[in-house]
Formats: sequence, structure tokens, C-alpha cells
Amino acid sequence: MDTRPNAHFNDEDSNTSANPAFEQIAQARMSRRGWLQGAASVGLASSAALAVPSANAAAPTAPVKQLGFKAVGKSLADTVVVPEGYQAQVLYALGDPLNANVPAFKNDGSDTHFDQRAGDHHDGMEWFGLDAQNRPSNTFTARGLLAINHEATTDEKLSSFFLHTNGGTATLPRPAAEIDKELMIHGLSVVEVRTNGKRWSYEQSSPYNRRVTTMTPAELRGPARGSEHLITKHSTDATVCRGTLNNCGTGKTPWGTLVSGEENWFGYFHRDAQDDTRRNKDKSIQALNRYGRKAGAASRHGWESGGSDDRFARWNNGAVGASAKDDYRNEMNTFGYVVELDPYQPNSVLRKRTGLGRMGHESVSFAIPVKGQPIVAYMGDDARGEYIYKFVSKAVWDPKDAQGANRLSAGDKYLDEGTLFVARFKDDGQGEWVELSMNNPVIANSSYFEFKSNADIAIFTRLAADAVGATKMDRPEWSGVNPKNGEVYITLTNNSNRNAGNADAVNPRAYSDMKGSKENKGNVHGHIVRMAEVKPTDNNFKWDIYLFASEADANKDSINLSSLTDSNDLSSPDGLVFSPATGVCWIQTDDGAYTDKTNCMMLAALPGHVGDGGARQVKHGDKTVTTYVGKNPSAGTLKRFLVGPKGAEITGICETPDGRAIFVNIQHPGENTAMAKVNDASQFESQWPANAGYGAGQRPRSATIVITKKNGGVIGT
Repeated sequence: MDTRPNAHFNDEDSNTSANPAFEQIAQARMSRRGWLQGAASVGLASSAALAVPSANAAAPTAPVKQLGFKAVGKSLADTVVVPEGYQAQVLYALGDPLNANVPAFKNDGSDTHFDQRAGDHHDGMEWFGLDAQNRPSNTFTARGLLAINHEATTDEKLSSFFLHTNGGTATLPRPAAEIDKELMIHGLSVVEVRTNGKRWSYEQSSPYNRRVTTMTPAELRGPARGSEHLITKHSTDATVCRGTLNNCGTGKTPWGTLVSGEENWFGYFHRDAQDDTRRNKDKSIQALNRYGRKAGAASRHGWESGGSDDRFARWNNGAVGASAKDDYRNEMNTFGYVVELDPYQPNSVLRKRTGLGRMGHESVSFAIPVKGQPIVAYMGDDARGEYIYKFVSKAVWDPKDAQGANRLSAGDKYLDEGTLFVARFKDDGQGEWVELSMNNPVIANSSYFEFKSNADIAIFTRLAADAVGATKMDRPEWSGVNPKNGEVYITLTNNSNRNAGNADAVNPRAYSDMKGSKENKGNVHGHIVRMAEVKPTDNNFKWDIYLFASEADANKDSINLSSLTDSNDLSSPDGLVFSPATGVCWIQTDDGAYTDKTNCMMLAALPGHVGDGGARQVKHGDKTVTTYVGKNPSAGTLKRFLVGPKGAEITGICETPDGRAIFVNIQHPGENTAMAKVNDASQFESQWPANAGYGAGQRPRSATIVITKKNGGVIGT
């Protein structure tokens, strides 16, 4: 997710709800004896039981107690920097062919067949092991499938300019041939990778290789299936849809499938300035505005301008036909979900799990599953002032499903029925999960928005969260569950709308930060919040702030509250993944505030637990905010592991089960190149990975790298 202050449509700001600060909401309204309903509390007697590994997880190699590498310094070089004793290899980049009949990538804008090539903007990613007999394996380390999100494309003035020979067309209407390329580079990849013991490679002709694009058939599952708000010309019964879009974070289910979050899909749609009038005060107008699609707003790429063919018409979100069965007024409602894919089954149909809500999804992290208890998933909605959610399944976990042959059927079982909750953070370090269902009278009787069914809540989730007074957060992005204690971590990347007046305990900083002569305001660098529950199904939790991102030389009383140093300071935490093998927490950045000093980076962390620090006060003039902070990291528990090339975001990470190879995605290197310079390599902001000896041409490419220790050891130790 592009979180830099100068980002355009990705820097979404559509939450104009008047939710008060959480300490101002009357406790009587939030009484647990009233409408605050919880999932059944069954099973675990203590938090120690949370450490029981699932049947789908490899046993830890050896938990790391102190990080065993020398921190890398900040870097502005156009290369990938890793610690001494480590090596990084480019493995799989934009345009790489996934079929024996597809020609090598020329990287000059003339390439086609992107439905059979690696997509663009590699993002979240998961490992799925394969043994020598082509069976799924949780222990095999030399061969596996990488399932990779392709979030977006490097663009300027409508066009994905590095994809096209002369930068593409920057005015409307756009040529169909250009749009067809762009439709194909979004979505997902599944690609087989293997090692010979010395180098890794991807298998161009593997039968497991697959591309999912904006045109791939998908099923709508869960409570929204069949809803009137999902009816389109393509699916008049609202049971199917096409494609996935702007996929950001990922997750791996306990039953061995990929889940992928659809994030900033709203910007791809267009509705003209007269559309509100045509809709005649329908409640869909409120929902469209809340999800960022106001009448008359231009779409990101102008795909709707490609002609009358259905593949272009679907991006016109206007009510232009006699009914929803005659146009695509509801097409945008078919995006914004968690998508499930079985990487081991190349012909399986994509599922959209509407029960997990519709929002700007990042990753999905699962509580450690326990036999006889519900499956619990945690999620963030990545936009300024949005919320943190969890989903509790109706079905309880059966460990046999970890090894089942029909993995998507297990997804049907655990993800299609359940209860969605949204978080409210209190100012005393406590919090509560508020149920989002028609069982909650505040929603059922809402005057804020008319909810008729749980299908409405699944489709208009943000409005339901508004109605119950959820806590507005500083851009909730990736989530991760600490395998040592089950605590949940959420990155809060930044928020330019945070100020002294609306600072609160869980979002306590609002300050000014200079980048050269430019002043940035708000929570410029972001932070990471964590939550502890006795059981994942509980209604209540404790919270503190594990880490405040900051420049090392910033004021330690108001900004650098975690006392970061030159070896571990950072800005805009985004990706966050715990290693199943070692317990190391990997933190990745997508930054624009600190990029005059360093390119984006990845850090390794060994966090403690909620409550290992204490209360801190942050002053804003006459206002003092009390917050709760984790123990300050030391040189041995937080340090910089990687710095990427120019213009790139570091995002997405997974590893082999033994922790001896990690895969990391380098997204949009050179994205600040001007479109006019597309054929002048000397003017590119970046020439990576060509300057690392990978592939043809000099245009920058998003890519997956693999990092190993030169001595073959476990990463991070």
C-alpha cells in the first residue's frame, strides 16, 4: 500500500463520520449486558494454551533470543543491502513468463500476454511447500509454491507508463490494447520455486503456475451472496463476479490456502457527475461516498473509456441502465473482500469471503487454532481514520481439516458463517470488540444508515463500524499474531489527519516533521499497536503501543518515544509478519517522510508482551494524552536487516519452514520517474533489478528476492 504523503488515490480519506473520541462515548450505551454481544467463550483456561502449534505449522527451528546479525546502515543506493554474511538473489520479476510458450520479457514496453506473466507491484506473499511426490508439505524446504499479490502498477497521468512502449496514453479515451495490459498485470501469481542447494530458481513450465487477473471468474460466498447490492449485468443472481483488484496483504489459513486482501479498489471505478441524480437519493449514494467514490471523480486509469465491450463497461459504476441487471452500478460492491485461493489446485475457482467484511483490506492473521474452538482472524482497514476488525467463525476447529484434500471446502466451513467485530480502544489500556450484526440493536435500529440484513453489514461494513462508534485509527495495515503468546500486532502506518485536537491514547502523537524544506504534519512516521486477549474469542482485550516509528534524532518526549537509534529508526511501518520458525517479527516500511535520508527498509524485532512497558504522557499545548508503551527495544531486539533500491516499498515476506531462506518483495522501484523519461534510462530513478544483473532492458521492475545466509544458517540468528 502506497502510504507516502504525496500519494494520490491510495491515500484514501473517506471516513467523515462524526465518531467521538472513545472516552466520550457513554458507557451505558456500550454495556455488555446490552447489545455488545460476544462469541462463545469455550476452551482455553489460560493464555499459555495459545502457544499450542496448529497441525499445519512447522515446528520452530529454534526461538531467537537475541538477533545475531550486524545491523545495516541507512542507504540511498539503487540496490538491495543485506547484512554481512547474507546474500540476496532476484528470483521472479514483473513480466517473467509462466508458460513454456511465452517469450522472454523484453522490458521495453512491447511485451504482451500478461495473463501468462508475472504481474506488477509484488506485495503480500505466502509459502506453500511441495515434496518430491507433488504433495503439499509443511516441512519440505527445497521446493514450494509462492502465492504472490500483484497490487497495482507504476502510473502517471492515467497510464501504467513502464508497461507501454512510449509511456502510454495520458488522455481519454485510452486505447483498448493499453487497458488490456493493465487489466492483466493486477491480481495474483502462483509460481513454483526450488533450490539446487546453491541457487534458487522459478520453474517457468510448472503445471502449478497460475495467474489470477481482474477478469478471472470468482464466486461470491458468505452472507452477501445473492444480495440485491451485488446484482450486475454479469451476474443477475449476485452469486459470481470477476477478478480481484489491488491485492495488498496476505495470510495463510490453518487449512493451507491463501487469503488475500483487496485494498484500494475504489479508485478504478468511474461514475459521472449526474449519477447521484439518477440514483434519486438511494442509500447507495451514502455508501459510495463513504467508500471513496463520489460522483464525477475521475478513475485511476480510465479503463471505462476503452469502448463498449463488457470488459471496459464494467468499470463505469453509474446507474445508466433501467435496473442493476442492465448495468454495473453495483460492480464496485463486488470488490473489497478477502479472497481465498488454493495454490495447489490451479483450476480451482476463486472465493470472495464476504463474511470478513468489505473494506480496504490488508493482511489477514489467524489466531493459533485450538481444537473445538472457533477460528479467529484479525484485519486492518488501511485508510486514514479507519478501523481494526476480527472475525470469529461459527464452526469450531477440527485439526483434521489441516490435512484435508478439499481445502476450499474447509474455507467454506470456517469463513462463510461467523461474526464480525470492530475494535474500540479505551483510554485506560483496555479495549472491547463490538459485534457487527443485526443482533446489535444499534445497527438494526440505526438512523445513520439503513441496514436490513447481515448481507448489508457485510457489504457496507465501514458504515456499520461508524454506527457503533469504533475507534478511528492511524491507517491500520498488516496484522500479525505472535506465536509465543498469541498477542496481535497491527501496523498503523501514518495519518496526516491526526492533530492535537483529535490525538487520543492509542493514537497519541501529532507533530511536525521536516523533509528538507517540506513540512509534514500529523502522525508522520506511524506506530505499531498490540492487543492481548485471554482467549481469541473474548470480547475484551488489553493494549499498548509496541513501537513508535521515528527518526533517531527526534524529540524523545513527544516523537521518538521508543528511543530508536541509527541502527533501528524507521518511518511508516507497513508489512508485519512473524516467522513461524524463529519467532522473529519482520517489519517492512512504505515511506515517503524519511526517504531523503534512506530508502525503504525491513527490520527484525524480538518484541516482548503487552504491559512490559508503562504509561507515558504526550503533551499537545494545554492538552496531555496518556498512552501505554512497550519496553524500549535494545540493539539486540530491534535492528535494520535490509534497505531496498530507490523508490521502492519493501512489502511481503515468507520463508521456508526451516527459516533458512526468506522471500521478500521489492515493489515499484523507480516509481518517481517522470512519464516523459520512459525511454531515457539515464533519467530513471532506479534501474533495479537490471543493475543487479537480472533480465533485459533497464526499466525498473517489481520483483521477489530470496535471502539466504552464506553459511546456510537460520536467518536472523
